[in-house]
Amino acid sequence: MSGAWDSIYNPQSAIRSPKSIMSPLLFWTFSLLMLVFGVAVVINRNPVASALSLVVSFLGLAALFMSLDAYFIGIIQVLVYAGAVMVLFLFIIMLLDLRVEEGRQVSWLALIGGIAVALALLAQIFYVIHNLKSAHQTFPPLARSTFDDVRNVGLLLFGNYNLPFQVIGVLVLVATIGVVLLSRREPR
Repeated sequence: MSGAWDSIYNPQSAIRSPKSIMSPLLFWTFSLLMLVFGVAVVINRNPVASALSLVVSFLGLAALFMSLDAYFIGIIQVLVYAGAVMVLFLFIIMLLDLRVEEGRQVSWLALIGGIAVALALLAQIFYVIHNLKSAHQTFPPLARSTFDDVRNVGLLLFGNYNLPFQVIGVLVLVATIGVVLLSRREPR
């Protein structure tokens, strides 16, 4: 019984131990994974490959949240964004006429302009970080939460908001069936 009660009576025991912090190798791996697949979202010409790259980027973000001991946010990131939102994107992609998009040519002027704007934004971010005094200081250690967030959200969701939760579930099911029926191609 000493774990949770120690943090209430002694706030210093709630500080994260260095062993619970993610190793720099894993941090850089997940960060690089997010950046590479985030760029792949923009660069891919195939919308399905772009959507799947976004899923991998979301999974990398969830891993970074979990490394900060924000397990609930990491799981919600996987369930809501990598699950539900990406299913919605894939339904929209199914409704698109992809043959029209394949014939479209790349505008080199727009590509060069986009790269110039991105580089200007990157230079501005580095300038602000270099001149910001608090960017050169280390963050204080995070304190462990003494509350069980997942249990409280579950009790609230399935207690007070049970009917709206079930109505939204049926609505999403009906929308899914509707999209599947609308996306079927009629033989000509």
